[in-house]
Amino acid sequence: MQRQLFDHFGLPVMGLILILILAGCTPEAEKPLEEVSYRLKWLYNISVVGDLYALDSGLFKKQGLAVNVKPGGPEKDAIKELELGHAQFGVASADQVIRAVSKGSPIVVIAQLFQTNPLHWIYRPDKIPLKTPQDLKGKTIGITHGGNDETIMRALLAKYGIQENEVTLFSVRYDYTPFYQGKVDLWPLYRNAQAPIIGAKLIKAGERFDLMDPSKMGIRFVANSVVTTRKMLEDRRETVQRFIKALLEGWREALDPANTEKAIALLLKYNKETPEDIVRQQLPATRILMMPSAKFRFGAIDVAAWQQTEEIMLAQKLIPVSVYVEKLLKPMNNK
Repeated sequence: MQRQLFDHFGLPVMGLILILILAGCTPEAEKPLEEVSYRLKWLYNISVVGDLYALDSGLFKKQGLAVNVKPGGPEKDAIKELELGHAQFGVASADQVIRAVSKGSPIVVIAQLFQTNPLHWIYRPDKIPLKTPQDLKGKTIGITHGGNDETIMRALLAKYGIQENEVTLFSVRYDYTPFYQGKVDLWPLYRNAQAPIIGAKLIKAGERFDLMDPSKMGIRFVANSVVTTRKMLEDRRETVQRFIKALLEGWREALDPANTEKAIALLLKYNKETPEDIVRQQLPATRILMMPSAKFRFGAIDVAAWQQTEEIMLAQKLIPVSVYVEKLLKPMNNK
């Protein structure tokens, strides 16, 4: 009788049953997170607050992803890293994408971050009244030779028939002294980054300032967007969907006025160089550029703006032939 209470391994039957019951109650082992890398366009600043929010709030992890969010910079080329397989996702401006694809790069765009290009020109309205584009005539305008601001300004001048000899294009550097001294009438900067800083200095000096937005004059040149490769989209589409779902959710939450304090605290955690009072001005400025309205579907791709960007680049011979940009746009924000 006693021998019947043991199985052939020598364990009591009741003990074996108990082990089986407990095993059935034990949660299934967590599935390991899928690792991917995401290369930003620039350093940790206000323009990446949504990316950091998605990371810090566990939104990527919730989608089963372990995302290495890598800061960008002058020596960090997201598109090149995608081509080499060093990253699966990245951030690039439309002109970077179009140039790369014109050279054979297999890049596609899965979401558009900025709906309005943050590149604006700051000026003193008391001294330089700008009511129409024609008021640019006779002005000294700062541009970065070879930069997006030069491309945008040349497109603006061409659109309104303003000849280059009717303005003075001044080569700018990081030193704003020529603008402070009044030697340059309009200076390029990013509305959501440098504008609050430079504007505060002008106000402290007793001066007024305003910003010229090229998009309000009909020049829609697309800025930062999220990119991946065609192979990634084809072979790992479900991963792409999970990544973009978490990323866009992070951006929506970071830009939600209800989460202002959390978003500011998060950015200050990663960016210790920018004072809190400046960050408090940068966040609403970023919201305006990325969320034109409260009901806007964040991440939507403005096809017409991409097409205009390509047309501008073709007109200025920045690319040899059309890349048919609409074929590169693979929006994932509605998935």
